Amino acid sequence: MRRQSAAGKVGGALGAVALLVAACSSPTTSAPPVSSGSSPTHSIGGSASWAEPPGSVPTDIFPFMSLTDDSAANVLQLQDLLYRPLYWFGQGATPALNRSLSLARPPVFSNGDQTVTITLNHYRWSDGEPVDATDVMFWMNMMHADKANWAEYAPGAFPDNIKTITVDSADQLTFQLTGAYNPDWFTGNELSQITPLPVAWDITQAGAAPGSGGCSAAAYGSADGACNAVYSFLSGQAGESAAGAGTANPALSGYGASRLWRVVDGPWQLVSIDGSGHVAFKANPKYSGPVKPSVSSFVEVPFATSADEFTGLVDRTVDVGYLPQSEVPAAKKGGGPSGNNSRLADFRLSPLYRWSLQYIPYNFSSTGDGAMTGKIFSQLYVRQALQLLVDQPGIIKTVLKGYGVPTYGPVPLEPANPFVSKAAKDNPYPYDPARAIRLLTSNGWKVAPGQVSHCVNPGTGAGQCGTGIALGASLNFTLQYASDVPWTAAVLTAEKASWARAGIEVDLTPAAGTTVSSNATPCAGGLSCSWELEDWGTGWSFAPETYPSGEALFGTGSGSNAGSYSDFIANELMAQTEHGAGDLSGYQNYLAKQLPVVFEPSPASSLTEVSSTLRGVTPQNVLGALTPETWYFVH
Repeated sequence: MRRQSAAGKVGGALGAVALLVAACSSPTTSAPPVSSGSSPTHSIGGSASWAEPPGSVPTDIFPFMSLTDDSAANVLQLQDLLYRPLYWFGQGATPALNRSLSLARPPVFSNGDQTVTITLNHYRWSDGEPVDATDVMFWMNMMHADKANWAEYAPGAFPDNIKTITVDSADQLTFQLTGAYNPDWFTGNELSQITPLPVAWDITQAGAAPGSGGCSAAAYGSADGACNAVYSFLSGQAGESAAGAGTANPALSGYGASRLWRVVDGPWQLVSIDGSGHVAFKANPKYSGPVKPSVSSFVEVPFATSADEFTGLVDRTVDVGYLPQSEVPAAKKGGGPSGNNSRLADFRLSPLYRWSLQYIPYNFSSTGDGAMTGKIFSQLYVRQALQLLVDQPGIIKTVLKGYGVPTYGPVPLEPANPFVSKAAKDNPYPYDPARAIRLLTSNGWKVAPGQVSHCVNPGTGAGQCGTGIALGASLNFTLQYASDVPWTAAVLTAEKASWARAGIEVDLTPAAGTTVSSNATPCAGGLSCSWELEDWGTGWSFAPETYPSGEALFGTGSGSNAGSYSDFIANELMAQTEHGAGDLSGYQNYLAKQLPVVFEPSPASSLTEVSSTLRGVTPQNVLGALTPETWYFVH
């Protein structure tokens, strides 16, 4: 999701965060030593290149983005390389809080988890100024004034749950919250949203003195007017106001030469960027973080299609890319991945499973099929039948060629994490067509395998179809899916065939991923809303909100609750994860059985290919962040 405890204890009763941080003591603070003898020798310098996925082009440099500009390409491929978030998540191959790469120490919770103290580490901006409490206050003041322009804002959440913020010293701030919050939730889903902003940006016109805008040094929430003006200037310099939906950003080409955007605290500085997706960075010589770049430059290379990108790998025009679905060898006889493509002998294959959830939302408010669809989806037995016909192990073995993991509930099983409960590791609905058919027939449906099942016993009693479902209503649904996302069509084709075994006809309709995402939105009250099932192919990424508590996805009224799922018990369990002790078991065990969505097997997010002469790329960050500062060549 985009989006700690007794006084005096660092991080309070850290709970899951403590488990996450435990892995952070491994020494990764310097580049690997130069080897000797017959081993490969670590080389300083050179330029490393990375292949962008088709259509993944960064277009906005300003970290305080609106929903229109909020994309993985903008955050992960551009902004995070230049401007570090307050807290960095991803340690090894886990979603752990990474102490060594965070700008601040783990927060200290006190006063019954209503007070949070943040102490910053000693980082500096490229203009020599320290990354300090004023920079954090700059972000928070802007959030207070312009939260409606912040992509991750949800009413009642950050920053509405902040009562006051005081600057204790140059390196320390204290947040007073409106109530007690689970430290794990507040750190992973609220504090994770903060990106300190340099005082050099606190201006309202080019060339003005740093801080003259009056937003960064003001007491929290006291300078909304000043912050509005600063926001307008910065978003204008980023080109956000001039670039309408689907149009090119006129400010993009000027990012590299801008004195404004040149002030960075990350390991890289932007050299150039264009509308087609070519991006060039150089190492920031003043980076004060623990890992200094070994390569002198890093470039991102766009490709029109996956086939073009594969040709780039074969021709060695990129150092890091990905293996397209069409080029993946068939799985081994036992079902495991068969290994790399034979044409890429000079590359190492490293599958990435991101901290994400794969699912298809039901539209519980759908007016499709004469308003029958939403009523049908509201019946748990129907959702159970659909889930029982999703053969996750079979799809992973055959369609995904071994490169996939199952999804049994709202918390991912992979990558390894301390959040998934013991019960949630077992599939409550293993593939069972016979059980699916029994569920339907015992609830008033005449099942016609290979045809379309119909309700023959309407009503709300035992053995009847359920509330609002009319005689003759059919199990015939439309599923729009993203045709430009690898694996999606093949997975859905297999599921369509399986659903047909119980007389459930699902019509697959391809569309661009952006179209599917824009259609899969909650239905406004009283308006016709006929979409039934939508699959944009990439599910839900837990970033920057890393704590998998579910309120954004399944909470009643949430803007990201595409299908308008609403359940009182689920809401109560999710509220407990925000304000209670942080135990996610009740929430995930309940929703794993209630099925607010169709849980899907998760394909590898990227079948990453790494040149044999490049090191430090793996393990990959499971939130998808690029860290080319750890990369180095060997010879």
